[in-house]
Amino acid sequence: MIGYFLRKLGYGLAVMLGVVAVVFFLFNILPVDPARMTQGQRADVQSLQAVRREFGLDKPISVQFAYYLNDLSPIGIHARNAEEQQRYHYVQLIPISKEKTIALKWPYLRRSYQTRKGVASLLMGVIPNTLVLATTAMLFAIIIGVFLGVLSAVHQNTWIDKASVAFSTLGISAPSFFAGIIIAWIFGFVLSKYTGLKMSGSLYSYDPFKGEVITLKNLILPMVTLGLRPLAIIVQLTRSAMLDVLGQDYIRTARAKGLSERAVIYRHALKNALNPVVTAIANWFASLLAGSFFVEYVFGYNGLGKATVDALEMSDFPVVMGSILFIAFIFVVINILVDVMYVWIDPRITLT
Repeated sequence: MIGYFLRKLGYGLAVMLGVVAVVFFLFNILPVDPARMTQGQRADVQSLQAVRREFGLDKPISVQFAYYLNDLSPIGIHARNAEEQQRYHYVQLIPISKEKTIALKWPYLRRSYQTRKGVASLLMGVIPNTLVLATTAMLFAIIIGVFLGVLSAVHQNTWIDKASVAFSTLGISAPSFFAGIIIAWIFGFVLSKYTGLKMSGSLYSYDPFKGEVITLKNLILPMVTLGLRPLAIIVQLTRSAMLDVLGQDYIRTARAKGLSERAVIYRHALKNALNPVVTAIANWFASLLAGSFFVEYVFGYNGLGKATVDALEMSDFPVVMGSILFIAFIFVVINILVDVMYVWIDPRITLT
């Protein structure tokens, strides 16, 4: 078991290193000057050079990449002075010289080019909003999707089954950004006086008397939009798995023993049909964080996706890289948790 998790951890670190390398070099070959974006088109040469020196943009790309990996690594080489100590908050492990030491620290995501604020603090301000959106969207997709999938399988070849299949096909076919625009226009504009919903809004809104307050109704439209595709896939997977399980011998035996149909379906059939559904749920939860980029932008929802799109527009590389690394980390963690869930659902599966 321990060896398995160590291997998975090694694979995860390799994936994240590959993500860092690809995004870093792609960003650096773009014909965009972050210093110019920061200072404006009328900035003088001295100001641009000062910004490049401040963020290390005046060095060769290979050197910039090495420095960035050193910042991200929990064990790195740093200067032994107060400025470095304050920036990285490191703990000295092995002094190399009077000037350098091998140190232990949290990964350092650097500072935003635009705001000069730490990327970690900027992301921590928006990640909770995105996690709330992704979690509620996934719960919406699971509850409705599993229910419709089971209903469709139990009533195979009836109008309920055909309607569920048609709905799931439509949900899979509609891209999130297109569905978001349609849903926002219909329920946030055309029917807004009946629904009480708006085309845009975030989880937190400002009230002149109460200050910052939670506005849950602003979560409804982006939640439905983001959960639409996983809901459609869960419907089809649950239906297919349930049809396969309902034809097994032990289901016929359970019915022959006189168990109620509800007990047969939910206590015996559904649990054994959940393996492919669990895989889809886990993979889609990580994908929802990436899919939230478009949905948050369409609905003006202040989350990780909107912050990343705004950073892309301003060529704010540290913020973009921090967002991508967070999503890659979530993918790695969820991939490991899925394997653990397999063992919990089906004890016949072992991790080797």
